[in-house]
Amino acid sequence: MSHSLINTQVFPFKAQAYQNGKFFEVSQDSIKGKWAVFFFYPADFTFVCPTELGDLADNYAEFRKLGVEIYGVSTDTHFTHKAWADASETIRKIQYVMVGDPTHVISKNFGVYIEEAGLDERGTFVVDPDGRIQIIEINAGNIGRNAQELLRKVKAAQYVRKNPNEVCPAKWKEGDKTLAPSIDLVGKI
Repeated sequence: MSHSLINTQVFPFKAQAYQNGKFFEVSQDSIKGKWAVFFFYPADFTFVCPTELGDLADNYAEFRKLGVEIYGVSTDTHFTHKAWADASETIRKIQYVMVGDPTHVISKNFGVYIEEAGLDERGTFVVDPDGRIQIIEINAGNIGRNAQELLRKVKAAQYVRKNPNEVCPAKWKEGDKTLAPSIDLVGKI
């Protein structure tokens, strides 16, 4: 990826997804007017992936309270997602959308596709209701992510969207003080 995707529009896509025992199509239209998290992971039936997806499942209700939909994406098919849910207790508890990207269109759009492996990086993208990417996190394949930290970041993104003259400092949590950038703060923090 040669340039940042921050504040860029999500590129058009169409894909088959699995959620709660059903198959359906998702596209960029599915996220219009809503907050969304695209949570890319290397592959179904692996090792770190189910721990991350299970962590997201355990926190999914909190994301929903914030009006956020989660899209778990891998290069597997929607059929493989269903088979994994049928086979794994951890994956069975997932209620968010599992997107199949066997054509790699979505993965390439987000810049997380690993050509030589045919798999995705561990990429997390928070998309605002205008379809613009506000947060990007990409981890090496052997480093799992934390849903609580993602929740904190989503809350910060939602806060600054509602309060455009404020910024959230390091370690900001909901209810903490924010900053109002001005010349008076320069050199005083």
